[in-house]
Amino acid sequence: MRKLLSVAFCAIFIAVFQLPTIAGNENQPVGARSAGLANASLTLSDVWSVHHNQAGLGSIRKISAGVYYESRFLMPELGISAGALAIPIGKGTFGLSFRSFGYQAYKENKIGLAYGRAFGDFLSIGMQLNFQSAVFSEFYGSSSTFTAEIGAIYKAGKKVTLAAHLFNPNQSRIAEFDDERIPSVIRFGARYLFSSQVFVVAEVENALYQKPVLRGGLEYRPIDILYVRAGISGNPMNSNFGFGLQMKKFQLDFAGAFHQVLGFTPKISLTFNPTAGNEK
Repeated sequence: MRKLLSVAFCAIFIAVFQLPTIAGNENQPVGARSAGLANASLTLSDVWSVHHNQAGLGSIRKISAGVYYESRFLMPELGISAGALAIPIGKGTFGLSFRSFGYQAYKENKIGLAYGRAFGDFLSIGMQLNFQSAVFSEFYGSSSTFTAEIGAIYKAGKKVTLAAHLFNPNQSRIAEFDDERIPSVIRFGARYLFSSQVFVVAEVENALYQKPVLRGGLEYRPIDILYVRAGISGNPMNSNFGFGLQMKKFQLDFAGAFHQVLGFTPKISLTFNPTAGNEK
């Protein structure tokens, strides 16, 4: 009961201070590299594209995998765990993903099957089908539904990359009561490459019935094994930072976000990537 009350108390805080929800089976971002950039990750191409923009899978030509954990506001009951797998087959790449939020009294799960492919040197397109479920203790039972995603990445030049992504265009119903539906979310992003060591990203997200969210971030690679990242997002204002360590075929990424009322959220991911350091 104490755990259930703590989750309910935090949910009230989230509503009062207008935080982006972490419940409701929305399309929550994962991956510490993305988190360090305030989740402005539409234009990135790595194994975590299965959670952000499936078009990014089109640039992956070797098997890659990753695991992730986030402790929202340092509360275990609000933890998010996730995984990602990319398998190139033929001219495209298949992806598998999972994400889990909560604990035994309330838990959300999302499992996805994706496919992404590059069409020439400039355009990549990807799509994904998800099975999403929610369980709210033994008294309220569970509910589930299917959602879909589609995304595109376009290289407008040597330095500029543009991207777009649409999640759940048909607003799938997650519960019969009150006709509860998972909201549709559309995102647009851009990336500018200053050099092989520095790039900036910007993104706007518009979820149904919510105000648009603006995000921006910067990644800097001062030496071969180290990445440094920083980002900021609005509605409400959140600051993000992070770093990555490249270790041959593995990459360890850490990120943190700070909310002025609810506090600190640490995030960590470990990625197996035979081409680590060469993501597009």
